[in-house]
Amino acid sequence: MLADVDTDRPRDIRDRAILMLLAVYGMRRGEVAALRLDQIDWAGRTLRLFRLKRRQAQIYPLVPSVAEALARYVDRVRPPSSCREVFLRMQAPRHPLGASSIYSVANRRFVALGIQAAHRGGHALRHACAVRLLAEGLTIKEIGDHLGHRSASATSVYAKVNMAALREVGAFDLGDVL
Repeated sequence: MLADVDTDRPRDIRDRAILMLLAVYGMRRGEVAALRLDQIDWAGRTLRLFRLKRRQAQIYPLVPSVAEALARYVDRVRPPSSCREVFLRMQAPRHPLGASSIYSVANRRFVALGIQAAHRGGHALRHACAVRLLAEGLTIKEIGDHLGHRSASATSVYAKVNMAALREVGAFDLGDVL
């Protein structure tokens, strides 16, 4: 999906930045829509997200590939505007994108690529982010913290999809740790 938007077309440049935020940080569509320019610390290489469910800010390292996608959009495509939000409509009036537009960006790519999935919006990429983190060996708590969940039960939904990994964790020899 990310390869499909790796072009010089303005809409693809914007969509790539959006898809990267959804896939890498597991952001909710409303969080992407609400992202403001002042939440990106280019010099400090951090991203300050206001997590909707936690109702508080979280600071993340600005992953180089995401920084590149955001910078490319802001520098080359985003029109001059007094709006503080990062993502704006491609056509006039240049208002910020809403959460439903963020859903449409992801859904349009799923459909165009013929990807069959029960859900095809940004939440599918959030789910993919969680599954990737689980496969990388992060704990449910670490994944929940990354996704901005308030409780482990909200995160445990993602564990159901990777039973092989869970069995592997269950069989892990703790040796002298206990």
